[in-house]
Amino acid sequence: MRAAVLEIGGEGWDLVTTAGQARPEASHSPGARMAASQQRERPVRMGLVLQLSRFAWDEDPAGPARWLADVASAAAEAGLQGIALMDHLIQIPQVGRAWEPIPEPWVTLGMLAGLQPGLRLGTLVTPVTFRAPGILAKTVATLDALSGGRSFCGIGAGWWEREHAAFGLPFPPASVRLDELESAIGTLRALWQPGTKPYRGERVWLPETTCYPRPVSRIPIIVGGGGEKRTLAIAARLGDGCNLPSDIATLDRKLAAFRQHCVAAGRDPAQAEVTVLDVPVIGRDRGDAASIVERLRGRIPAATFAQRHHAGTAEEHIGRFRLLADRGVQTVFVSLPDLTGPDDVARLAPIAAAFR
Repeated sequence: MRAAVLEIGGEGWDLVTTAGQARPEASHSPGARMAASQQRERPVRMGLVLQLSRFAWDEDPAGPARWLADVASAAAEAGLQGIALMDHLIQIPQVGRAWEPIPEPWVTLGMLAGLQPGLRLGTLVTPVTFRAPGILAKTVATLDALSGGRSFCGIGAGWWEREHAAFGLPFPPASVRLDELESAIGTLRALWQPGTKPYRGERVWLPETTCYPRPVSRIPIIVGGGGEKRTLAIAARLGDGCNLPSDIATLDRKLAAFRQHCVAAGRDPAQAEVTVLDVPVIGRDRGDAASIVERLRGRIPAATFAQRHHAGTAEEHIGRFRLLADRGVQTVFVSLPDLTGPDDVARLAPIAAAFR
């Protein structure tokens, strides 16, 4: 473009009009610029939670614990509401290589609970195939007690067969895993309630519900997975909310299905929390965003990678997040694909500030 401007004078045009400071809107987020203006003029509140999916502590001479502590501190300073960890046994191919570190999340969250007293802590999401529901209930309740009532539990049916085989875990068909998801939510609710009385639900019978320490607060259960027939129906009937993709077209379709399931379950859709997982490329300017895309894209075409990760500036992401808020999204779980340390988390500060 700069070269073309220099050449225009020699082409013999009768009239040349220069467009001043006009900036084209990113094709992956139509309407984001106007939405950013609306957020400045009539702000709405929405929570941002950092989802940690990459653990680049090998580059930190102080080691894993210090790296995690520094990232948690940076999240608090940036104004984020919490930290969520993926629950996987092997690093997933969407994020990195199989031999990259991915710690057990509940152990890690227990450490973080003592470091940043203001952050919410939980998983996005724990597969029901990894832990017996009663053990998971005990784990999350303990985290809630240690953190002063700041835990949440993202839970899903699981999807990656490889990690189950590698760790000797059964991986039943999807229909069975969804049955287990329903049973797990019932077990969690039963063991988190006051008292020790027996519990009998649709799928679960417990002769007693003795589980101490009890949670300090009501622990939100966020159901992950976008299956429009059954997973979202389970979220509508049994969960406190659902976690969906942040792509607007996909989100609109799945939100419509989720809200229909809420109505069918006799539940006000407005009372169910909607969260999304977003994996944005955030640059200091567009040139910086482009350089991040080039560094990360591998064999994927740059335009495709930029579209997939909504590459842009913080201002552009503010507009895009306002579009999410206008659809009823209350929390965005943000996973930075280029996260290497606490300095990268700081890029989220202006976005978090815009939605406080």
